[in-house]
Amino acid sequence: MLYYLFDYLNNHYNLAGAGLFQYISFRSALAFAFSLLISTIYGRRIIDKLRKLQVGESVRDLGLEGQTEKSGTPTMGGIIIILATLLPVLLFAQLDNIYIIILIVTTLWMGIIGFIDDYIKVFKKNKDGLKGRFKIVGQVTLGIFVGLMLYFNPDVVVKEKIRTTQVEQGINQVNPSSNFSEEHKSTITTIPFVKNNEFNYASLINWLGDNAKDYVWLVFVFVVIFIVTAVSNGANLTDGIDGLAAGTSAIIVLALAVFAWVSGNIIFANYLNVMYIPNSGEMTIFISAFVGGLVGFLWYNTYPAQVFMGDTGSLTIGGIIAVLAIAVRKELLIVILAGVFLAENLSVIMQVFYFKYTRKKYGTGRRIFLMAPLHHHYQKKGYHESKIVTRFWIVSILLAVLSILTLKVR
Repeated sequence: MLYYLFDYLNNHYNLAGAGLFQYISFRSALAFAFSLLISTIYGRRIIDKLRKLQVGESVRDLGLEGQTEKSGTPTMGGIIIILATLLPVLLFAQLDNIYIIILIVTTLWMGIIGFIDDYIKVFKKNKDGLKGRFKIVGQVTLGIFVGLMLYFNPDVVVKEKIRTTQVEQGINQVNPSSNFSEEHKSTITTIPFVKNNEFNYASLINWLGDNAKDYVWLVFVFVVIFIVTAVSNGANLTDGIDGLAAGTSAIIVLALAVFAWVSGNIIFANYLNVMYIPNSGEMTIFISAFVGGLVGFLWYNTYPAQVFMGDTGSLTIGGIIAVLAIAVRKELLIVILAGVFLAENLSVIMQVFYFKYTRKKYGTGRRIFLMAPLHHHYQKKGYHESKIVTRFWIVSILLAVLSILTLKVR
């Protein structure tokens, strides 16, 4: 909203300083600052309100050290992250930008699903919360929406880098746009660590011949559904000990901010030899607000936590990360970038599969890990949760750096 106000003042009255709002970097900094202030100052009030409403976590005894002391800690704290993200976005972002629209819908949709789940757990006293099949339906619905919007919306286009010699590239540095193709719709994405690192989903159904182009959207939507579901569930599983999900997510999202900034800036896209995605740079403002919300939430969520995010926060975080990765055409990199989420997901899948397999074969179920998800395995081994969280953050930082290096390492 303020973007449009200052744009009007700049164009009609030439107000000094109003032109700053044309710069994504300036608006991103404001979005981060406002988000951080909202989440820290008003976060305290939200926590007090949750405590007054007796919105406390009901903790099952899993035999983990310090677990019983967490019982009664306010949950649904994901509301803090959502509000701290959306309010600055509404103030500083271009609200007609298709990527901003998709991210706002993602935040609200996943937030509602998580809120319903937490509401059932807290107020209906049902520890299982929203049935798994309903969560999946919600995630699939979002995946369909995001996939269709990214595929069919005319504002979602790319400019592919034209393969030229180094001499030609040097000549075209004055006019970077000459190194790119015209804007066009495409289902290309990026493969990490590969020199000509663009992959087109259309190639998966080339065997259909001339009819392949009519069905590419089905493949693309399926991929989006899978990624949204997998990443949101991974974030949900990671939210198990104080500060783990919020801190890890902030690191992942900061790396995605780099990709959004580079992909949305034709000069950097030209220099780094990556595809240029018009209008995608606006996502940097959303990301900045999101990071501010996560960092502000960590103020109260670090050990010992004064509030838990609940599914209201974890499902929303996962959904946003998935959509951001898809929007900047880095979804295949999510395996590395969100490696902690992947490890948490795989630990649960492996544990369940191996337990069922050994029970069927030997009559008694056996386990690979002392407990799943993975962070509980280390708790069972006697590590303090703050040490586990710090080390998982370090791993996330390493994975984020490695992901960013893929811009040059091919």
